[in-house]
Amino acid sequence: MASTARERPVSTRRRLLLTVMCVGMFLVQLDVTIVNVALPQIAEGLETGLRGQQWVVDGYAVVLASLLLAGGTLGDRYGHKRVVLTGLGVFAAASLICGIAPGVATLIGGRALQGLGAAMLLPGTLAVVTRAFPERAEQARAVGVWAGVSALALPAGPLIGGALVSGVGWRAVFLINLPIIALAIPLTARLVTETSDEHPRPLDIPGILLATATLATTVYAVIAGEPLVLIATAVTLAGFLWWERRAAEPLLPLNLLRKPAFAGANVVAAAMNLVGIGTIFVATLYLQTVQHRDAFTAGLMLLPLFVPLAALAPVTGRLTGRYGPRPPLTCGLLIGAAGSLSMLGLRPDSGYLRLLPALLGLGIGMGLLTAAVVAAAIRSVPADRAGLASGVNNTARQAAGALAVAGYGAIAGPPADGAAFTSGLHTIGVLGAVTWMAALGLTWLTVSGRE
Repeated sequence: MASTARERPVSTRRRLLLTVMCVGMFLVQLDVTIVNVALPQIAEGLETGLRGQQWVVDGYAVVLASLLLAGGTLGDRYGHKRVVLTGLGVFAAASLICGIAPGVATLIGGRALQGLGAAMLLPGTLAVVTRAFPERAEQARAVGVWAGVSALALPAGPLIGGALVSGVGWRAVFLINLPIIALAIPLTARLVTETSDEHPRPLDIPGILLATATLATTVYAVIAGEPLVLIATAVTLAGFLWWERRAAEPLLPLNLLRKPAFAGANVVAAAMNLVGIGTIFVATLYLQTVQHRDAFTAGLMLLPLFVPLAALAPVTGRLTGRYGPRPPLTCGLLIGAAGSLSMLGLRPDSGYLRLLPALLGLGIGMGLLTAAVVAAAIRSVPADRAGLASGVNNTARQAAGALAVAGYGAIAGPPADGAAFTSGLHTIGVLGAVTWMAALGLTWLTVSGRE
């Protein structure tokens, strides 16, 4: 009985720790989607156009994608507790900057700073969870909870964002983070035990800078419509590849990319987010700017995309464990391609039932893909590289999402011209279907079936 009494506080403490780490991850994912429904109001309030709206999304996405791998290394070197606390602090400061931004340039800067905080929180919270639950079965359950809560942020984003924008204003989308983080910081400081690796990998500073410059210049070239900037992209990309071949501890070990199964899984992951994130961006503008729906209504209308994406993640994990990643990848890519093609039926004044197949197709498709592409990437490398493989897969998806907002926005054009914007959606639908069918071919060429 005494032993049970001693164990109960430990169990309660760890459950509370898991809850706090889930809050950190929830904020990272929430700020991916919550801002989308606020874009038209941001554009009106800060007097900016489509380019400004694209950078409000991509300021966050570019920094997060570029620094995601570095965030895990920082935790290994300086301690995951310290990095999570720093990430929460940075995220809070950035949210305040966004919430009081007097102009779009300040808002974009704040979003970039949010991306820095998110890059610390995403790998840091997972590392804290896995160390707090070392036994294999309880660790699997804890990671499942962590992943499930992060998935819930996707449908919550449009709903919470829509309600805040409609009821209070777009600034509340960012300021809502502050009281949450004010609770999370002292709880993290109290509950988390500091840990760090005895022999951490050195931080690849040149690799980080070159990777960030490559992604940022690519996104800038697409958003600004200045193809000459792609010369800078080519230079920084060549520099990144040259350095990574020679670095003692590269940010991205290029030998992994020579494995067809690993490279294929990450290209499929990138294709998934390229179509999915890009479609979310333009669908929000279509509902609010072209069809003049309020933010909360638009958030509700996007739920058929986000709910299947969150709900199917655990189902796909079980299917992948039983049948391998190829069957769910195949089904997801086919359903997603059909959803993209259904966008050909959209008109500026289309009823919601015209848009619904596209949202459902992409939501179900991404729900079947997400867990499967991560599993495919991890299966393709030795067990001791699983963490790196997961990090590369996350980075590929985040980078593709940043490029999607730039590319899809450029194709659709300014939403103020409803007819031209809707015509752009037709082009986007075809490109999305082609992209996912190409990913299907790559899946069958590189991703192994059931083992």
